[in-house]
Amino acid sequence: MAGYNQATMLRVEDLQIMEYRQAWARQEAVHAEVADGAEERILLVEHPPVITLGRRGNPGGNLLASEEMLSQQGVELVHSDRGGDITFHGPGQLVAYPIIRLNDHGLSVGGYVRGLESALIAVLAEMEIKAERISGAVGVWTSDRGKPAKIAALGVRIRRGVSLHGVALNVTTDLRYFNLIVPCGIADKAVTSLQELLGERTPSMQRVKEIVVGEIQRAFQNCMINK
Repeated sequence: MAGYNQATMLRVEDLQIMEYRQAWARQEAVHAEVADGAEERILLVEHPPVITLGRRGNPGGNLLASEEMLSQQGVELVHSDRGGDITFHGPGQLVAYPIIRLNDHGLSVGGYVRGLESALIAVLAEMEIKAERISGAVGVWTSDRGKPAKIAALGVRIRRGVSLHGVALNVTTDLRYFNLIVPCGIADKAVTSLQELLGERTPSMQRVKEIVVGEIQRAFQNCMINK
């Protein structure tokens, strides 16, 4: 694919815009290949509007919209097998699904999650946005109007030692969709996007993809080097 470094260790598949269940099926197929020794991958995708519930999801408490309201707004509801609680995916949000063998990189599950968070913090630093982790709240956080706001969500699953699911970075996402849920079950913190923070300086989605791929590649290459 033009714009990506094909010499790096993870092959990139850009799925463009794809429904969540269809992309999940693609993940499962790639996961089976990687678990059997095939080349590791990063899948990139934007989803049509969808709310997903992770294994810890509590629709009774954190889904604020009725089925009728979701239907009116064209939002699908999917129960996923990823970790974490409830989140939204939609147009203008870049989702990256790294599918890697953790043992090949000397990684624990916690180390893998921290690697993804570090990669996203580096992505944002390249755009001159200061981001950080918050203790007890998985994901990547920044400051919007002086208050903590989540800009990237994270939910993974490890099966047969190989990762599934991944990260979602709000680029030009319509943040009003997050009013349908309590994002990740955290009621007292906001959600933001690159567009909210950068305005007209927001990079194109293609440019964001290049930066995200580069930083994920770098994060897990470093794991191999430092193993």
